[in-house]
Amino acid sequence: QVQVVESGGGLVQAGGSLRLSCAASGRAFSVYTMGWFRQAPGKEREFVAAITWGGGYTYYADSVKGRFTWSRDNAKNTVYLQMNSLVPEDTAVYYCAAALPPPRAVEDFNEYDYWGQGTQVTVSS
Repeated sequence: QVQVVESGGGLVQAGGSLRLSCAASGRAFSVYTMGWFRQAPGKEREFVAAITWGGGYTYYADSVKGRFTWSRDNAKNTVYLQMNSLVPEDTAVYYCAAALPPPRAVEDFNEYDYWGQGTQVTVSS
């Protein structure tokens, strides 16, 4: 059974930073694509970022490009999303997801197979 667990959310003022963590367990994750999605109240789930675990290719939504950055620790089966220059529009529940085989479109949440429980990020103005 594959498990994905997020952590690191919280409350931060605009302009601040947070780092989200996503730990995966259950199978060898060297071939998984990992993604972050977010969902604000009353809005649809939207793509934030994705990383191919083995190849190290990264993808970002235009809204976060230049502010959010992936990193990974293969020994811990964990990926991180460093979020800088946060704005109130970043407020949402953030979900980590894993996809195997690699998704045809990294921004399509239907392509991901395993999901975490979500972590709340709140940015105050």
